[in-house]
Amino acid sequence: MAPANQDPTSQAPSGATDAVLKPSEPVAQGSREVQGIDFNAYAQRSITVEELVEGYASMGFQATAVGEAVRIINEMRTWTHPETGERTTLFLGYTSNLISSGLRETLRYLVQHNHVSAVVTTAGGVEEDFIKCLAPTYLGSFSTPGAGLRAKGMNRIGNLVVPNSNYCAFEDWVVPILDKMLEEQEQSKTTDEPIHWTPSKVINRLGKEINDERSVYYWAWKNNIPVFCPALTDGSLGDMLYFHTFKSSPEQLRIDIVEDIRKINTIAVRAKRAGMIILGGGVVKHHIANACLMRNGAESAVYINTAQEFDGSDAGARPDEAVSWGKIKSDGDSVKVYAEATVVFPLIVAATFAKAKQSY
Repeated sequence: MAPANQDPTSQAPSGATDAVLKPSEPVAQGSREVQGIDFNAYAQRSITVEELVEGYASMGFQATAVGEAVRIINEMRTWTHPETGERTTLFLGYTSNLISSGLRETLRYLVQHNHVSAVVTTAGGVEEDFIKCLAPTYLGSFSTPGAGLRAKGMNRIGNLVVPNSNYCAFEDWVVPILDKMLEEQEQSKTTDEPIHWTPSKVINRLGKEINDERSVYYWAWKNNIPVFCPALTDGSLGDMLYFHTFKSSPEQLRIDIVEDIRKINTIAVRAKRAGMIILGGGVVKHHIANACLMRNGAESAVYINTAQEFDGSDAGARPDEAVSWGKIKSDGDSVKVYAEATVVFPLIVAATFAKAKQSY
């Protein structure tokens, strides 16, 4: 019974007290404290990008994922085989929209300085690079009505605009090269070494022909970095190949995808250590992961995309799903950054590849 002059309702229910004030178990050893960037520490000088991204690691949410991506990539870069001295075989994959965007210059930097071993992209990720060497892409708006753009001969990629004349310029440039490639193919049939074009060989040839240091694939050709594109016909380049079949009939340019799948799988199988950096999803993500399956998984992987896993899509799948398939090793080091690549990947590159003077 409550003492006199004390309201019995003033005492908190014991069940509620137990629920709210439940004792904590000891925090696991090695747990990191959540901590953000103290800009007071940089009052006398500007904070560097590397310091900024280093501060992300303990912030939580996607900032911590970015910090993990930096750590994993730096470990990829610095690893060497103790006996042979071989480095990580690093696969870089990205979707076509990223070449259309200004991230193209970041991707070119990686290829230019031999920071990657092989590239996988889509048809648009190939042609848009060459098209930008011929004519510019412009900033627009996500909300510009498609019908009005169509009437003006403009094509919208998100908030980017590509004049249709750019694709006409691409046709004028690429068709004579396709003519020459067909001629070489036909002439080689009577020799001991007939030419078998593959997507990677086509891209290599176009990279040589563009002869422009702004091009990702010029540097891929120059540095002998293979670029794989299993969906080579899914874009303007496919349109050009389609039209070329009418121009060149009865003989046609033949492109062999089987030789390329053997080539990328062989690169993976022979790797002493494999790493994946994949921006976006779909075919580029799976093509790299499936190549790494041939060696029972990559040792490290960084995914950057905005897709969710609830629909079972490959793009949305987290790295652990790839572990179940043997595409990432069960003890591998991996992270998925849920972010749009143009926002975070330049920061990651600034804190990894771009901070070093030496080539990979």
